[in-house]
Amino acid sequence: MAVAGLYRRLLPSPPAIEFASWEGKELFSEALQGGTMEGFFKLISYFQTQSEPAYCGLASLSVVLNALAIDPGRKWKGPWRWFDESMLDCCEPLEKVKSKGITFGKVACLAHCAGANVEAFRTNQTTIDDFRQHVITCSSSEDHHLITSYHRGLFKQTGTGHFSPIGGYHAGRDMALILDVARFKYPPHWVPLSLLWEAMETIDEATGYQRGFMLISSRQKAPSLLYTLSCKHESWVSTAKYLIEDVPILLNSEDINNVQKILSAWFTSLPTGAEEFIKWVAEVRRQEEGESSLSKEEKERLSVKEEILQQVHETELFKRVTEWMSSTSPCFRNFQSLSNKDTLTEIAATVCCQGAELLTGKLVEANRFCCKVSCVKCLKGNGDPPKTVVSGTVVTGSIEEGVDMLVPVSQRSYCCSGVSCVGKHPARNDVLTVLLLALPLQTWSGIKEEKLLAEIQGLVSTENLPIMLQEEVLNLRRQLYFLRQCQDNKVDDYLGEPSLF
Repeated sequence: MAVAGLYRRLLPSPPAIEFASWEGKELFSEALQGGTMEGFFKLISYFQTQSEPAYCGLASLSVVLNALAIDPGRKWKGPWRWFDESMLDCCEPLEKVKSKGITFGKVACLAHCAGANVEAFRTNQTTIDDFRQHVITCSSSEDHHLITSYHRGLFKQTGTGHFSPIGGYHAGRDMALILDVARFKYPPHWVPLSLLWEAMETIDEATGYQRGFMLISSRQKAPSLLYTLSCKHESWVSTAKYLIEDVPILLNSEDINNVQKILSAWFTSLPTGAEEFIKWVAEVRRQEEGESSLSKEEKERLSVKEEILQQVHETELFKRVTEWMSSTSPCFRNFQSLSNKDTLTEIAATVCCQGAELLTGKLVEANRFCCKVSCVKCLKGNGDPPKTVVSGTVVTGSIEEGVDMLVPVSQRSYCCSGVSCVGKHPARNDVLTVLLLALPLQTWSGIKEEKLLAEIQGLVSTENLPIMLQEEVLNLRRQLYFLRQCQDNKVDDYLGEPSLF
C-alpha cells in the first residue's frame, strides 16, 4: 500500500510573512534600500535544502561555509571540493545526527573544525539589543553570517528545535528574514525579531540549556593543510581519552627520567587503532580530469603541504621520534599495523580506497572498494620542482576507474640513525611527531624532574615553530579539544575558543 506522505505545510501568517508574498517582497525591497540585505545574496547563491529531517544544523552550516568561500581542503564528488552535510562529521557521527539531531554546541564545534571563526551565544549570555546589532552587522556584510537555533512553536509552526541562517533584516519593522533550510516544509519567511528572540530563549531538552545564535566568518587562511584528526573510526574515543587523561598520569612516574623513556611510555601505551585518529590529508583525482599534468592550483597546494612537511622534518622532536622508532619498532605494537604501510604504494592503496566514495559519489561500505596501484611517477614542467603522483585503479564491483594521488614530498635531507634520507613523503614518524606537538601543554606537567620537564617543553613548544607549522599544530590542538568535549558531552557547557598556548 502506498503512503501519501506530506507535501509542505501552510506557513502560519501571522506571525511570519512569506518571503515570496507581496508583503514579503516589499520588506525585501525596503531592507535592500536600507543596506541590510547584503549578506542575503551570498547565502541565497549557496542555499540548499536539508537532505534529512534532522539535518537542519548541518545544512545551515553547509550554506554558510560555502557562502564564506571556505575551502574544505578535501573532495566532495568528482574533482570538486565543496561543503556538504555528509562532510560535517568531525564532532558527531552522521548516523547519530540523522536519528537524534544535533545540539547547538556541536554545530559550533563543527564550524570550528571546518575552519571558520565562530562566536556562539546562548540567550542567557547576551541581550536582545546585542542580538539585534549582530543581525544588523551580518545582514550588512558578506563576510559574516548568523545561524539561529530556535523553537518553531513560537511561530505557530509544527516541530520543535530548528536551525536556519538569517538572510536579512528590516530596520523599520524590526523583522529578520529566516532562510529556512527545511524548504520541503516552509519557505523563507520574515518574523519579528523580538519573537525570534523568544524562540531562542527556549530550553533545549537534550542539553538543558537555552538556545541561541552563532556568528560565523572565515579565517584568513585554511587552518588545516596537511594533517587532521578524525572521529570516523570507533577507536577515536579511547585515543582521545588516552591523550588527554592517561598520558599525564603515565608521565608522573619515577622511571621516566629521559626523553627516550617519555617517548617509549607514550608510544607503547597507545590504544589499539590509534593510527586511525590522525591522518595526513591526501588529494585524489580522476586521471581523465587531471590528465598527465598538474594545474597551477594543485602545484601551489602541494608546495604548501611540502613546506609544512619539511618544517616537521627539521624539528628536533621529529629526529627524536624517528630515532626511537628505528631502534624499538618491534615493540611498537599498536602502530605495528602501520609499519608496512609507509611505502607510497601501500599508502596510495589505502588513500585511494578512502577517497573512492568521494570520487564515485556513492555512499557504500569501504570494503566494497579496492585499489590496484600501478606506478609512482614524478611530473615536471616549466622549471618547477618535480611533483610525486601515485597512479592507481579503484575497483567497485565490475567498474574500474583510474585515479591519481598527489603526494607531498620533502626535498630537504635529514638524518635518522646515522643514515641520510632525502625526499620523504608523509609517514608515521612525522604524523606522530605532529600529534605530540598538538597535545595540550598540561600534558607534560606531571614530569617530576625539572631538567627533563624543561627539555621536553623545549621539544614540544609551538612558540618557536615556523608560522605554517605552528598554525597546523594549533589547529590540531583545537580539534583535539573539541573532540574531547564532544566525547564527554561537554561541548554545550563551554562554547568559547580553548586556550591553545
